[in-house]
Amino acid sequence: MKKEWALVRRAKEGDVEAFGQLYEQIYREMYYFALYVLKHPQDAEDVVSDTVTSAFVSLKKLKKEEAFRSWIFRILSNKCKDYLREYVRRSERIDEMAPESKEWDKNVSMEDGGESRILVNDILDHLEDEERMIISMHLFAGYRETEIAELLGLKENTVRSKKSRALKKLLKCFDENNSKE
Repeated sequence: MKKEWALVRRAKEGDVEAFGQLYEQIYREMYYFALYVLKHPQDAEDVVSDTVTSAFVSLKKLKKEEAFRSWIFRILSNKCKDYLREYVRRSERIDEMAPESKEWDKNVSMEDGGESRILVNDILDHLEDEERMIISMHLFAGYRETEIAELLGLKENTVRSKKSRALKKLLKCFDENNSKE
């Protein structure tokens, strides 16, 4: 962690290479968070890119180096919310906008050949946008309820109850999925 904080300090002083190293360390987490929230690889890449650009421009405003991860995920979360609002404005379903996204999911490889990711993605489809964001922040970015509440501008109890309901939905979907096999 202290190494990351030193990189943040250097990046705040204008060291582009240090910022690049920070980006390399956090990109995967950011991408998967955005992908599970937005459900489309192109949008996830776009929102991560947009987030990194915004973070680079405003990095000098960051007060504490140790807050870098929560700060950049707050930016990412807000950008994801903006994208979701845009989806609603277009009043098109994500699946209709990107029919190839399901095929992309099947071709993505992970340690287990991508099967877990496909299952997680299918199950997360059963959640509402805000529930998916809360679960993604918790599972993929490792945030606690207090941090999620702060990032999303919600009360901690609200996050706790939404997370609990979402986890119950996920468990039910998972059980249904397993009973089909």
